[in-house]
Amino acid sequence: MSFLFNREKRSRKPVVDAVEAEVPQLTDAELAAIYYGQRMGGDFYDFLRVSPNRVLFGLLDVAGRHDENGGVVAAAQHTFRTEAPGLFASEDVNEADAMIQLCLHLNRTILQTGGVRSCPAFAGCYNEDLGTVSYFNAGHTPGLLRHSTGVTELGATGLPLGLFSHATCDAPMVALEPKAALLLVSRGIVEGKCKSDEFGLERVKDGVQRATATSAKELCVSVLDNVQQFMRTPPTHNDVTALALLRGKKAS
Repeated sequence: MSFLFNREKRSRKPVVDAVEAEVPQLTDAELAAIYYGQRMGGDFYDFLRVSPNRVLFGLLDVAGRHDENGGVVAAAQHTFRTEAPGLFASEDVNEADAMIQLCLHLNRTILQTGGVRSCPAFAGCYNEDLGTVSYFNAGHTPGLLRHSTGVTELGATGLPLGLFSHATCDAPMVALEPKAALLLVSRGIVEGKCKSDEFGLERVKDGVQRATATSAKELCVSVLDNVQQFMRTPPTHNDVTALALLRGKKAS
């Protein structure tokens, strides 16, 4: 689930009441995302069906504490949900171009609403017919694509949003083979610590590689369990969030 929070008065868009977004049902695939505990920072995720065969998903991390950045989070999510349908309206749309335009819209919204405020972001468009994801990674933790031969990092394709008005991101495309999984994790997972030892991306990759989860939700839960076991305490140092796309498993 994800929520659209009430926007602060400084936002240039009208106030929008809280909206609960349902995770779209996919054909022979699943999407899921989980926050650990109560949100403290600027993590938020959302899902949106934009055509009969395309679903958008995104994980953003707006700098600052939740009580400081609520208006920015709400404005960014409003842009995600209102601009994307028009960008992907055409059946033969160039998905990469549409993702780049969505990135520009989000960047502009964050700058207009919160000023210069770093917002790492990863967003993707899953094409159910082709089993592909067109994505941009604006300075976010790498996406992790698990496939039959290992785990591939989907690194940054541009700078974090909210820093420069004319910054752009590339939008590559990756194919998900049957049973492949795409995992996004927040910085709070990577930066989880046990004494001076950081959990790190390599431990996330190892956990994804060894995971026996048969659903997207189970994969997210396994990641959160791994970081909690490593830290030996509930991970309340920062927002801790996981989002997963699993192909080849029909949604229940």
